[in-house]
Amino acid sequence: MASTLQALALTLLLIALVMHDCHAHGNLVVPHKHGHRPNFKPGPWKQAHATFYDGGSGSFGGACGYEDVVQEGYGLNTAAISSVLFNNGQACGACYEIKCVDDTQWCKPGQPSLTVTGTNLCPPNPGQDSNNGGWCNPPREHFDIAKPAFLQIASDYKAGIVPVQYRRVPCVKQGGIRFTITGNPYFNMVLVWNVAGAGDVDSVQVKGDDKLKWTSLKRNWGQKWVTDCMMVGESLTFRVRASDGRYSTSWHITPKNWQFGQTFEGKNFK
Repeated sequence: MASTLQALALTLLLIALVMHDCHAHGNLVVPHKHGHRPNFKPGPWKQAHATFYDGGSGSFGGACGYEDVVQEGYGLNTAAISSVLFNNGQACGACYEIKCVDDTQWCKPGQPSLTVTGTNLCPPNPGQDSNNGGWCNPPREHFDIAKPAFLQIASDYKAGIVPVQYRRVPCVKQGGIRFTITGNPYFNMVLVWNVAGAGDVDSVQVKGDDKLKWTSLKRNWGQKWVTDCMMVGESLTFRVRASDGRYSTSWHITPKNWQFGQTFEGKNFK
């Protein structure tokens, strides 16, 4: 009998440890006070270079956590960006207008522009010179464009690498911000995608309709955000802050009985 009681006590202790108050670990946040901020505007033109790389809709979003860039609305106009631009995943989802310039042999006539979304990382290659193969080495700002999109600015794949001008531009999306929840009750992972405006996200918060108070998620990688707070069984509200400081709050977009693997649509930026 004593051993049974000890086993029960140990089980209850383990459950209590797992079901800890996550708010005691610095995850609880003060509710946001709304203030007006202007819509995201195009930035200044800058100099860079562009190459292209092979892949498909399921691989062009690798380092940002996007599962399929076509199904998730980014299309194939995407780019892997150098680590200086990638900024440890902060720039995932940002949109760039790119023009091939100063190369009459390989740039398309008229300098047509291409708008791409940063969906992947072009990693540095320390073994190669920055001007000969190490195109994405710091401090270079570089775009490794998905191969299907490269010929929108260059005349031939033989170009290899072309000089470009680029600038940040607002992202235009259909519908609301999407939140795909995966993981398990003790490790919730939320992929945030289809973000308009600035496109990139620098903070995510979640709130339930019962026990779960406003809680900050942590960036796991790319645009995948995690928390060990108990989200199961609550109607969830998500608040997203973009890199331009604007907030979007999507109130109660899930039912109480939501399931892992589901995607929910919230309010987008204009």
